Amino acid sequence: MYHIGIDLGGTNIAAGVVTHEHKLVCKASVPTALPRSAESLADGIWELAVNMLKENHMEMRQIESLGIGIPGTVNKATGMIEYANNFGFDNVPFIGMLQQRFPCPVLAENDAKAAAWAEYLTGAGASCHSMVAVTLGTGVGGGIILDGKIWDGCNSAAGEIGHMVVERGGRPCTCGRRGCLEAYASATALVQSAREAAGQNPDSMLVTLCGGDLSKLNGKAVFQAAEAKDPTAEAVMDTFIHYLAEGVANLINILQPELLCIGGGLSGAGDLLLLPLREAVRPMIHSKNSKVNTCITLAKLGNDAGIIGAAGLWLL
Repeated sequence: MYHIGIDLGGTNIAAGVVTHEHKLVCKASVPTALPRSAESLADGIWELAVNMLKENHMEMRQIESLGIGIPGTVNKATGMIEYANNFGFDNVPFIGMLQQRFPCPVLAENDAKAAAWAEYLTGAGASCHSMVAVTLGTGVGGGIILDGKIWDGCNSAAGEIGHMVVERGGRPCTCGRRGCLEAYASATALVQSAREAAGQNPDSMLVTLCGGDLSKLNGKAVFQAAEAKDPTAEAVMDTFIHYLAEGVANLINILQPELLCIGGGLSGAGDLLLLPLREAVRPMIHSKNSKVNTCITLAKLGNDAGIIGAAGLWLL
């Protein structure tokens, strides 16, 4: 028997069949094709799952549960998506819509929490009782695992790591506040900073790497130029690491988890990101003189984390 995991994104809907041991057997994806109604989206998920099973010579009767990770606030008690701005969801009974289509139990969680759950089950945090996952992508997301459970708070909305303020009165954030971690330490923020700096320093390697078209500058180019010791890129990276370290240190000081892992697209930079982050965080944690401290490392599951974590929601 197996479980289906759905990672619902603004660009693609990704699905996978996962074993009880959290091994991904097969996966498939289709464009999300927004805007569309919640009913149409539920139909699309059903069709994706059915086609994936058919293509891999499997049947729905082999599926024990379906889990879905959604970028929004999921009320697991009511099955309501209380808020998911990318989908236009505002108190939408989306889980019930899916349950009407699927013969197995349907479970749901915030997508970043689902990815964190996957890292806890079989990734970077597999040997831990407590961990925090921070994802650096278009925004900054994350999930908190305490005593083997996803920490939801009193209303399922806990874990909005990207919206802690690290610079009061700073850059505007999409949430409506100013100075959020997401506004400084997301991939979007890194590229924004690099474009601004490159515009003021036309001799920078950053300009060369994008062929003079700053609209084509991306995070990979920023890391590449910083590794080559380009002064402009190094300054951008120093500022990025500074703000990311502020957020990571806050999380460690508050929660003291066994492990904190960094995932998302920017984690692909590896040690170029991880080593300076560890150095910047070390003097900021109040437990720096303790024999045991939080291990800061990279996530292991990459883009499959959302699928694996959603499929593993049956364990909660």
